[in-house]
Amino acid sequence: MSKAIIIEKFDIGSLFEKTVTVERNQFLKKGGSTDTHIYFIESGSLRIFITDGEEERIVRFGYQNNIVVALDSFFTQKPSDFYIQAIKKTTVKVISKEKFMTFINSNPENLKIWLEILEDLVLQQIEREKDLLVQLPRERYERVLKRSPQLFQEIPNKHIANYLRMTAETLSRLKKS
Repeated sequence: MSKAIIIEKFDIGSLFEKTVTVERNQFLKKGGSTDTHIYFIESGSLRIFITDGEEERIVRFGYQNNIVVALDSFFTQKPSDFYIQAIKKTTVKVISKEKFMTFINSNPENLKIWLEILEDLVLQQIEREKDLLVQLPRERYERVLKRSPQLFQEIPNKHIANYLRMTAETLSRLKKS
């Protein structure tokens, strides 16, 4: 099922409880907080990261038509180390876990949608783990470019470089070659 069909189904079900605009560099979620909401990005872009001492480690991005969630907090209802921050002014639709789970459990087709979303998230995470295991910066760059070309149109190079575990200068050289 395509993302568009999933979102259409959400709209039909009136699942989105509110729309929130997050200004550039503002946080949708801060590390150490509990957040069980699901966010659908209408416009803009977000970065999801953790901190490692003074370093920020970007683990995921979200941009138009993506769903973003602090999945660990969503499942456990406990604080998460993840930060979700706007890269540029971003508008998101918000669904609470309670409303979403009521929807999911209301019929088998909705449960199927949820399983497809989870399957997609697991596959994305597996690809991300593979990216982190690749030693050569060029290979990491090529893997992500092949998998997510839109990323390079939506996200500033300094954030992509962090995500790829390389300097902005190395990313710039790779893009030119």
